[in-house]
Amino acid sequence: MFALVVLVLASWGLRRIWPAKGLNWVDSQSWKEAIDRNSEMKLLDVRDAMDYEACHVNGSINISLGRLPVLWKKELSPEDSVLIIADGDYERRSAARILRRRGFRKLYTGEGKGCA
Repeated sequence: MFALVVLVLASWGLRRIWPAKGLNWVDSQSWKEAIDRNSEMKLLDVRDAMDYEACHVNGSINISLGRLPVLWKKELSPEDSVLIIADGDYERRSAARILRRRGFRKLYTGEGKGCA
């Protein structure tokens, strides 16, 4: 039983740090330039509504990480280029995994929330 608990905890820990396939990392200056160049790029903010209201990039779409598996179809299409905005690396990778399983292939993220 102890070995099972250790295995579960180890796989949970690895999941938190393991890279998300197809997620392209860019620095904050590069993603701001990418937004300016590519007006077709969707900005997806996966933080909760309170954090989004306190500080967000104009034109970004707010779908919290917990609701993303259900609500993504309302605002996004698998053909879209999507820049994921989140508080931390775990949230960025989780959002990318969710979208990747739904057919998204042009996924980007970087440090920062788009706020000063």
